[in-house]
Amino acid sequence: MRKIAFITGASSGFGASIAKRLDDDGYSVIICARRKQKLQELAKILKNPCLVLELDVRDKNAVFSAVNSLKDEWARIDILVNNAGLALGQEKTPNASLEDFEIMIDTNIKGLVYVTKALLGHLNKGAIIFNLGSVAGCWPYPGANVYGASKAFVHQFSLNLRNDLARRDIRVSVVAPGIAKTEFSDVRFKGDHKRANAVYDGTKYLSADDIAQIVSDIAKLPEHVNINYVELMPVSQSWAGFSFWREDE
Repeated sequence: MRKIAFITGASSGFGASIAKRLDDDGYSVIICARRKQKLQELAKILKNPCLVLELDVRDKNAVFSAVNSLKDEWARIDILVNNAGLALGQEKTPNASLEDFEIMIDTNIKGLVYVTKALLGHLNKGAIIFNLGSVAGCWPYPGANVYGASKAFVHQFSLNLRNDLARRDIRVSVVAPGIAKTEFSDVRFKGDHKRANAVYDGTKYLSADDIAQIVSDIAKLPEHVNINYVELMPVSQSWAGFSFWREDE
């Protein structure tokens, strides 16, 4: 029987690379995202059977409808990759856009919960749920505010979800990358390519393929092994010291 992986945010970046890596590993993939054309382009280069789902994870009804409409041959899932997510803006909270905050909450938190809840009844024994977190969920930095908080939710929700699913032999792993070059910064800075590229200038960074490798490696572990949390950074990235403000500044 073939193994099936369900991947959100699969039109680019981590999601597309994970889809290609799991396809190489012999999985048939269900690739989901809002940009159908990108998904179709990806599907053309995959070797195994593939199902394309145009899906916005923020739309609760659409998520449940898509999952409930899966034909029998696609309805039993071995890997769920909750990758859809984004950051918008990097202004400090007083100056940040409330609409941006709401989009991040709707995507990074509510969308992940919708997809997970919709698919729980479709997961095979021994299945793995991969939730894409971020170092921003553990380590604050200026302007991370709601994005960082949303990824902290992903971490804590994943730990509690694993607790809830322990008797079902379903594994839950958080993969929390540091700086990685994808469309992430272009989205965050709303198409300001100069500002986005400046994030990576003069530094080493992770690639989407690095994240796909982590997912692939964890998926190959024996079914009794659960990797709770993996945090990874490029060697060029570390932690900043505590910041202080002074009355005369």
